[in-house]
Amino acid sequence: MFFSIFSRRSKFGRYGLLGLLICGWVGWLSMSAHAIDDWRQQPCVSVLSQRQILAVDQVRYGAQPISQQQFATSVLGLFPGKFAAANEALGLTFEGESETEQLLVAALGDAAGGQRHILRSQALSVLTTGAALPYQADATRLLKATFRDSSLISTDYREGVAAALAQGVIPVEADTSGRKPRLNPNRSESYRMAANLLCAASADQTMAALIPQRIQPVPLAPRPIPEQEIRGAWLTNIDSQVLFSRENLESGLQRLASLNFNTVYPTVWNWGYTLYPSAVAQRTFGYKQGLYPDLDNTGERNEALEAAQGDRDMLKELIGLAHPLGLRVIPWFEFGFMAPADSALARSHPEWLTQKADGSTVKAEGTHNRVWLNPFHPEVQQFMLDMVSELVANYSVDGFQVDDHFGLPAVYGYDPYTVDLYRQEHHGQAPPADHFDPEWTRWRADKITDVMRRTFDVVKARQPKAIFSVSPNPHEFAYKYFLQDWDTWVNRGYVEELIVQLYRSDLGRFVWEMNRPPAQAARRHIPTAVGVLSGLRGRPVPMERIQEQVGAVRDRSYAGVSFFFYESLWWSDTETLEQRQQSLRQLFPQKVPVPQV
Repeated sequence: MFFSIFSRRSKFGRYGLLGLLICGWVGWLSMSAHAIDDWRQQPCVSVLSQRQILAVDQVRYGAQPISQQQFATSVLGLFPGKFAAANEALGLTFEGESETEQLLVAALGDAAGGQRHILRSQALSVLTTGAALPYQADATRLLKATFRDSSLISTDYREGVAAALAQGVIPVEADTSGRKPRLNPNRSESYRMAANLLCAASADQTMAALIPQRIQPVPLAPRPIPEQEIRGAWLTNIDSQVLFSRENLESGLQRLASLNFNTVYPTVWNWGYTLYPSAVAQRTFGYKQGLYPDLDNTGERNEALEAAQGDRDMLKELIGLAHPLGLRVIPWFEFGFMAPADSALARSHPEWLTQKADGSTVKAEGTHNRVWLNPFHPEVQQFMLDMVSELVANYSVDGFQVDDHFGLPAVYGYDPYTVDLYRQEHHGQAPPADHFDPEWTRWRADKITDVMRRTFDVVKARQPKAIFSVSPNPHEFAYKYFLQDWDTWVNRGYVEELIVQLYRSDLGRFVWEMNRPPAQAARRHIPTAVGVLSGLRGRPVPMERIQEQVGAVRDRSYAGVSFFFYESLWWSDTETLEQRQQSLRQLFPQKVPVPQV
């Protein structure tokens, strides 16, 4: 009815309505042009545009989403040289033809997409990475305490958001009336908000003052103590006296127990000798044990010191002392397939040594020359399996551990036995000259994975309840340089406890390594802890750094820590023994059980 009446109206009425529509459209265009001009003339946007940091000439509205590429380019322009300098200092490299692409890969990983709209949490991650803002030990707690929607922040961008928050560079978007603000982490970042963020983060105080309202981090309560946690220490015979007498063992274990540790990892295979009486070692190279390493490179054992040990069984003593104190004992094959170049083992079985492409066998490790047993040789494999079987059969251990030496440096594998084996499986083709060749790396890594499987089976056959523990380097490094594909070991069930060695002085690199996908994946399936460096000879680690790293481990829900190594826990140029022990009491105020597999 309405349409029929309207259709009969005069031309004047119809043209009048059309005129109103045209006037409205013209007015809207005028207002839009004014809005465009207003947005571009905002002080922050104007400064960024004039300094050629943010290109806005083709941007009509401040609400228009900004791309990953445009934002990353702006960050690099605002903080020239910061990203490159940080990478050089930390020894990191990232793929990408341009620095912008490298920044996006570093900050966003697989989500890097150049022309994709950048999410707010991603923008903060790019900003943190490009500006080299310091990471936060308590990132998860900080975000939870500050934002109502912290649960929506992806773990991939958590570190970047927390770093930006701690630096006070996240602009206030809306009045929250006393409530916690929302971050809206998965909303596309607009040009307007990107401009505000860039100005707020600027080191130029004049520019930063243009955005006075910032979200402030909430002060945190004391860190909560986990209800279960691995609290371990490695006991070694290098730069340490703890294993050389029953008295030292007893006092050391009592000290750890009083500080609420729950696990010790004593070395039992080091410098080419077992640290327990071994019939396998006796028949293989003539010595049943050797507690003292040849630190002076004499090529000979210190027979006087060894004789003074008599028939002492260090491992039996340790287990008898540790278990009543509530300490797990997980013996550790510290040297793995490595041996001193002049050791009795190397002299007795030169045919067991693998070679580099030039035919040499020796590889320097600091001031000491090392050789490597060939993990692909069946006699070497049987020697290792026999030692493991003997150990687990003869001692009431809680587990068994291998570390980064239960692999092989990638430069090795060119000995006659391995070359012939490779030819047999590759139609007569010789191994590639490039020791990083992908297929050559994979072939050797798979062989070592099979050795790991057999070692796991031996442990479980002797003691089904014993934990099989592995303490490698971060996966990318372990696989490329030591042919250890521990991600596969975990996925196949050969690893029941993982302790990733993160011996880093920089919190950013420490946290970055914790967030790598293989460690994160392992953490979801088995108890996964972090190896923390507590000091080296002449290089004590401040307790403040140790506390910070333990806090970072807990914040990211890892299963605990182990310190390398026992003796260095007490070393310091500036802290007394009691001060360091008190710091550990603060970290471990009461006893807790270890997580179960």
